[in-house]
This record gives sequence, C-alpha cells and structure tokens, in this order.
Amino acid sequence: MSTGIETSAKGTGGTRDPQEGRGLWSLAARHPRAVVLACIGVVSLTGWAYLAAMVAAMLPVMDMGELGPGMALFNAFNIFAGLPAEARALLAAICLPEGASTFGMPASAVWSAHDMLLVLVMWAAMALAMMLPTAAPVIAHFAEKVRQGPHEGRRALAPGRATLVLALGYLSVWMAYAVVATLAQAALTMAGALTPMMAPVTTVLAGTTLVAAGIYQFTPAKAACLWRCRNPRLFFAGHRPSTLAETFRLGVMQGLFCFGCCWALMTVMFAVGIMNVLWIALLGLLMGLEKTFLSERLPQVIGVFLLLWGGFLLSLAAFGRTALAG
Repeated sequence: MSTGIETSAKGTGGTRDPQEGRGLWSLAARHPRAVVLACIGVVSLTGWAYLAAMVAAMLPVMDMGELGPGMALFNAFNIFAGLPAEARALLAAICLPEGASTFGMPASAVWSAHDMLLVLVMWAAMALAMMLPTAAPVIAHFAEKVRQGPHEGRRALAPGRATLVLALGYLSVWMAYAVVATLAQAALTMAGALTPMMAPVTTVLAGTTLVAAGIYQFTPAKAACLWRCRNPRLFFAGHRPSTLAETFRLGVMQGLFCFGCCWALMTVMFAVGIMNVLWIALLGLLMGLEKTFLSERLPQVIGVFLLLWGGFLLSLAAFGRTALAG
C-alpha cells in the first residue's frame, strides 16, 4: 500500500503542498498561472490607487499642467479650467503657498526626512504600477515550473511560498531603484533643476534625459536584457532552485535583467514630469509591449522617437539662449 502511495505522489510531481487539498489552496494548485496573475493585478492596482490618490489631492488646488505634458487635461475638473497661464500661476500661489503640503507631495523645494519618505513611497508605488505587470509572464511561468517538481536530488519547494519569494527578489531591485531615484530627485529639486511640482525647470534637462534614453534603446545591453525578459522558459530551464534563498537570488537576477531592459524608459519620467500619470501609464504600456512582442523594431522605434523629441527640446534651448544673447 505504501509503495502505491509513493508511486502516485511521484506521478503527480511529488511536490504537493500540505494544504493543497483545502479549498482555495486546491484551486491555486490547479491554476497557478491564474492565481499569480490575479495577485499581480491586485498589487499593481494598489500602486495605481496610491498614485491616483496623490493626483486627487492635488487636483482642487494646483495647476495640473505644471505636472508635465498632457496633465493640463485634468484642469477641466478644478478652478484653473480655461484661465490664462498668469492667472493659473497666481491662483496656484494663493491656494497652495510655500510650506503647505498635499497628500504624497513635498511641501517645498527644501526637503525634510518626511518629504523624502513621501517621495520614496511614490517611487515604490510607480514601480508596482509600471514594472510588476511587465514581470507577470516570468513570475507566472515560474509558478508553473515549480509545480512540476525538482530535478533529481533536489528538495521540493512549496510552490506558493517559492513564487512569493521570487517576486520579492524581483521587486527588491526596483525598490533599490526607487531609493536611487528619490535621492536623484531630491538633489535635482534642491539644485533648482526640478520644480516643486516634480517637472523639469528647463528643456535642457528634459532633452538630455530623452536623448540618453533614446540612445540606450540601441545598445547591446538593452537587447540582451530584453531577450532574457522575453524568454523566461530558457532562463528557468537552467536555474532550478532548491531553497528559498536560491529562489530569492533568482528573483534578483530576473529583476536585474528587467532593470537593464527598462531603467532608461523609467528615467524618462524625469523629462516628462515625475507625477505625470498619463506618461506613467504610457511608459508602463510600452515596456510591457517590448517584453511581449518579439520584434526588434519596437525598441528601435521608441528609441528614434525619444531621440527626435530630445533633440527638438535641446534645439529649442539652444535657440532660446541665442535669442537672449542677441
């Protein structure tokens, strides 16, 4: 009898979680990809909810056009609709004087520790909203792979726990990026290169950021990291962790590949306004499309667009300096 039980267990992969037969656990065991995608959707929506709350807090008292290209559309919902730029600036100064604050927004150009924390949480929410959905295929594939059981001589991992640890390893890379981005934003704000509304003060910063991001789209590093993001099956075929520590390191590795693929597009936020939710959505969509479609044309098309846009902004800055000198 015991031999029959062992044979049955081996026939199903031998990796059953002790709670597999209990209600939701049983459902998750049968449909790991669906469960992973649902969880990623919930976490990503949490990031979007935080960003939406920030915008909602700013909406009544701020000229939303100062957040970056396209954001002036939101002025249709506040007192700034249809007013000339001078009137909007005056109203913004009256409604939100220096030293006041809104939810998630630093109070002034001189940041306190509390302001740093607010911005760090904002960047973390952006990572959840923009980057976690692009990793959904990789994490879902790992969930299915770990259900198939370990290689010979390797210990089986609980699928649910291993998948969560892999996702945490992946997110740790983008949380580290959030810290670096927060420090960079603080330095640029205190240097006067970014406004308190988190938009670039001059077209020079916007233009150089766009040109740098456009150039990176054509580099071998971009192509190599994108290839690994697009082919999770090949990556996991050569990496079968037997411990949670190994799983976490695997998540970090995959996070680094994703970082190498997407960091330049993420940094475009410094050019279009860091709290520009329209561009947050657009860039997140572009990064997802890059990882989904196997054509090499899309990254190049994005690169050309960024180069042309950045070059145009830099030419405007040069023309402005020439006009002032004349």
